[in-house]
Amino acid sequence: MQPTLELSIYTLLRMAFIWQLISLAIYLVGTLTIAAFLYDNFKSLISIIKALLEPYFQPQLPQTLLDKFGKWAVITGATDGIGKEYAKELARQGFNLVLISRTKEKLIAVTNEIESEHKVKTKWIAVDFAKGREAYEQIEKELAGIEVGILVNNVGRMYDYPDTLDMVPEDLVWEILIINVGAATMLTRKIAPQMKARRKGAIVNIGSGSELQPMPNMAVYAATKKYITHFTQALERELAEHNVTVQLIMPLFVLTKMNEYSSSVMRGGILIPTASSFAKSAVFTLGKTSTTTGFWTHGLQYFFMKLAPLRLRTLIAHELGRRLRIEALEQKKLT
Repeated sequence: MQPTLELSIYTLLRMAFIWQLISLAIYLVGTLTIAAFLYDNFKSLISIIKALLEPYFQPQLPQTLLDKFGKWAVITGATDGIGKEYAKELARQGFNLVLISRTKEKLIAVTNEIESEHKVKTKWIAVDFAKGREAYEQIEKELAGIEVGILVNNVGRMYDYPDTLDMVPEDLVWEILIINVGAATMLTRKIAPQMKARRKGAIVNIGSGSELQPMPNMAVYAATKKYITHFTQALERELAEHNVTVQLIMPLFVLTKMNEYSSSVMRGGILIPTASSFAKSAVFTLGKTSTTTGFWTHGLQYFFMKLAPLRLRTLIAHELGRRLRIEALEQKKLT
């Protein structure tokens, strides 16, 4: 009986040891997963805190955006919403501006408004980004001789209202692809070389929180914003060695013309800031963090959204898109 008893004890000890190894492995994987999740969500906040403290320890560093990047800022989609308010905030900080948008009359109005409020130089360029290559050739000519310190790739095209792909006009689908993917890519391609040569500058790409998961009823728009995310993050690594800052901003709902199809969104609230409030917050983060939602309540929403599995986020996005579509169609019937 003794050998059998010893064998049983040995087997139990071995099984206990194996279970301990499995438990340790599960614990380590869980710990690393949580650490990676927390780092991914709080690295922006940590970067902002670090940047705010740096002047106390390294007072020789540039203290303003003008010192860091230069005197001129180029903003696309500058006549409405985030683009317009971003331009006004940069003007408040002393930047000369090049405003790029499609409508000449709106550009003149925004230029006059900014010049009446701030002592800065302004220039406007009226181009339609939906025309593709010819738009960038015109911009390149107009920007000749201007040292661009900040490029804000804000221009974008959204559906008129959420809908299934087969119901979206084909011309609109082309516009979304050409503008949302082409503008940020090609303007960066035109302007990055001069920033690299000066070892100074910042490129800000306005993406969208819709990139966090597939968005049924906004499929093409959300997919183009995922492109902006990957494009910006890759560009950040490419230009880091040249001392050029690249920032990705991923807002959720903001009170802009883009969301006028929904009366519930346009009511605003703590989760849906005005374009002015959002722009002030977003500009504050420039030079402090490479990736941000741009606004504190959007950051909280992003954090909790990412706790859910991708499939669940997609289902929620589908339901949201469906409800917004119904609301938009009902709103159209009343007008």
